Amino acid sequence: MNISNHVITDPDESFRDHFSAVNEDGKRNWFYPQKPTGKWHTRRAWFTVGILTLLFATPFIKFNGQPLLLFNVLERKFIIFGIFIGPQDYWLFGLTMLSFMVFIVLFTTIFGRLWCGWACPQTVFMEMVFRKIEYAIEGNATKQKLLNKAPWNTEKIVRKTAKYAAFLIVSFLIANLLLSYVLGVDDLSKIIREPIADHLPLFGGIIAFTAIFYFNFAWLRDQACTVVCPYGRLQGVLMDRNTINVAYDYERGEPRGKIHKNQERTEGDCINCHQCVAVCPTGIDIRNGLQMECVNCTACIDACDNIMDKVGFEKGLIRYTSENAIVKKTNKLITPRVIGAMAMLVLLWSVLGFMVVSRTDTQTMLLRAPGSQYIENSDRSITNLYTFKIFNKTNQTINPTIRLEGVSGKLIFAGKPNLALDPAGMVEGTVFIVVPAEALKKRKTTLTLSVFQGNEKLEEFETTFIAPEK
Repeated sequence: MNISNHVITDPDESFRDHFSAVNEDGKRNWFYPQKPTGKWHTRRAWFTVGILTLLFATPFIKFNGQPLLLFNVLERKFIIFGIFIGPQDYWLFGLTMLSFMVFIVLFTTIFGRLWCGWACPQTVFMEMVFRKIEYAIEGNATKQKLLNKAPWNTEKIVRKTAKYAAFLIVSFLIANLLLSYVLGVDDLSKIIREPIADHLPLFGGIIAFTAIFYFNFAWLRDQACTVVCPYGRLQGVLMDRNTINVAYDYERGEPRGKIHKNQERTEGDCINCHQCVAVCPTGIDIRNGLQMECVNCTACIDACDNIMDKVGFEKGLIRYTSENAIVKKTNKLITPRVIGAMAMLVLLWSVLGFMVVSRTDTQTMLLRAPGSQYIENSDRSITNLYTFKIFNKTNQTINPTIRLEGVSGKLIFAGKPNLALDPAGMVEGTVFIVVPAEALKKRKTTLTLSVFQGNEKLEEFETTFIAPEK
């Protein structure tokens, strides 16, 4: 039912003085959301299957012999889509993170909390895994309340033990999943296969993360989103009236009123059934407008659509829409703010792409030894003394050689240096560069050198060579 010329009374803003997770006595409100059913929940369930498959499969995917993604903060090694980022490339990591932040701003400005409702691991595991386990073992919201109030009889002990045991097992799996992104599946499998005593610190890490995830999903739950996560608070400054969100169409729904049989309806389409509140995992009333606690899980859309279908009203009283679409019946996704963010993102991605394409596998620093002079040899050649450092910017062993380019001459290393570079390793030493005098036309000559592995050129760099004035 559509009713035009609704008189929208002043909204009751008193809900903003309360935090839905805390009651008037300052104690926690424990939520028992009703089991969501409907079109959007089915879509989210299939999306969850896809995203969990991707999440668990990615650590096993390798590119050029190394993981597709690795975030080894312990050894300061990162691999993003096959690109290794070691200690020498923190600028690349910083630029990637900056691009990611701008992308978050752009995405949130257009789509609001779509990420929270559909892809955030906290929501995915809480609502689509742990909540499902809870429904399966303890029953629906009403049965869960009754079970919690019931005395500790055999049924309650069995159900609670089964639920928390399942929670613990899933938390253990998630801890292993997290470590597979930090250590890689190869190192993680060693911890699993080999004696625990050989990997005591890492095994302790698995236990610690299992405990953290268990605490999060068994007790913290909705408060991870409403109290801990900063993203919800940031969105207040990222979103505007054109942002797409799960929203209640108050123009159509107000004033609210119960439906009465055989009586002409003068109210809006909201029949005040409170089903949208009953299914909300964070306990808010979506009809109060955009709220920080809303994670856009779409449960209220399904609940409202089910009621609208039953009473014969058009679906979509709660839907994905924007404030301008509700009030002005128009929406403009591409705003100056969006254009600005897109321009910045394109610029950052262009710079990032150029840096990645032009990036070399090694980084060499070759400098003339401080205080050293050139040496005139009896064979009419000139020698300069240099110190060098070669950094390996890959996650693989490199056996480099350094060659002069464009000029005859030779390099004589002091001692017998081993130039073999461990993954992300560094080697340093001293080298003499000898060049025939006839090849030097002036006092300062720029020499070009290259680093090779076999016949593959890894890097080219320049240095200054000093000779007698002619």
